[in-house]
Amino acid sequence: MKAHLMELPRRVVVGFEILGETGKLCRELGFQGKILLVSGPRTYQVAGKTVQDALEDSGFETLRLLVEEPTLESVEKAEKALKDVVLAVAVGGGKVIDVAKLASARVGVPFISCPTAASHDGIASPQASLRSLESPTSVKAQAPLAILADLEVILKAPYRLTSSGCGDILAKFTAVRDWWLAHQLRGEYYRDYAANLALMSAKLVARNSKLIGEGSEEGTRIVVEALISCGVAMSIAGSSRPCSGSEHLFSHALEKVAPGKALHGERCGVGTIMMGYLHKLNWRRLRRVLREVGAPTTAAELGVKPEEIVEALTLAHKIRPERYTILGEKGLARASAEKLAKVTGVI
Repeated sequence: MKAHLMELPRRVVVGFEILGETGKLCRELGFQGKILLVSGPRTYQVAGKTVQDALEDSGFETLRLLVEEPTLESVEKAEKALKDVVLAVAVGGGKVIDVAKLASARVGVPFISCPTAASHDGIASPQASLRSLESPTSVKAQAPLAILADLEVILKAPYRLTSSGCGDILAKFTAVRDWWLAHQLRGEYYRDYAANLALMSAKLVARNSKLIGEGSEEGTRIVVEALISCGVAMSIAGSSRPCSGSEHLFSHALEKVAPGKALHGERCGVGTIMMGYLHKLNWRRLRRVLREVGAPTTAAELGVKPEEIVEALTLAHKIRPERYTILGEKGLARASAEKLAKVTGVI
């Protein structure tokens, strides 16, 4: 058997008012030299400046890069800025973290993830998604060396981002089924530990859906820790397989059909309802959980047209043809797609 590399975070800190400890953490990890702070225009004001001040208070010289969009151009700018630094610290949402993640991996510099929202599992995963890639799917980058999730900052973010994160977590119910199916039918690499870690995160959110829906501190902590566990599951698996299946293919297809209409996790949640039906899971319970956390369950709530849902279902299998799922090689015919969307109440 070939060697299997698992790249895991060395430190994970979840709590309140912890961003001021970033400099101390970097010293404890043995860093000396310049550090690049990667943030967004808004997230810099929300949390990035706090991190930069903490780094400089600990004696680090810092450079700053503001990221507007998760594009290859942004990654290339980050790569240039990383040439003379020892570490990247990403402070922001998924866009910022993905740019820093991929750029630092290409340059060979470690990075630390400081999420400002709990919107999807990219805050801890070794995968990155960029809009300017030919196909809107994830690519291999690197896992963060450390994660600092400040709940005070995350609780101030719009709740919609947290409910979107729940949709991305619940997607693991169908993603793991798809992975197992590919293992059984195609002999694809599969490991129970990574699969069960992803499923544990999904079950945790499902059990606490009402608490999460209240927007409480404890509910938000559950979502954040579940997202981090999902990221670790991908690191253990060496791919996004335990966390991304047919529901993610549908999400990517819908973004192509109706760009900018919904968040990634929101689309994944609706996809999970429909793919759960195909997998003969308790899709009604999945729908109920999504409703309890305040996530969309219908085309109207996603802000898309019924025909766009149907079209995305027919295109989903083409997004990553090498990734076998319940959709098979030929995908769904239009009539079957329409029936699926109707029977699950999505349209």
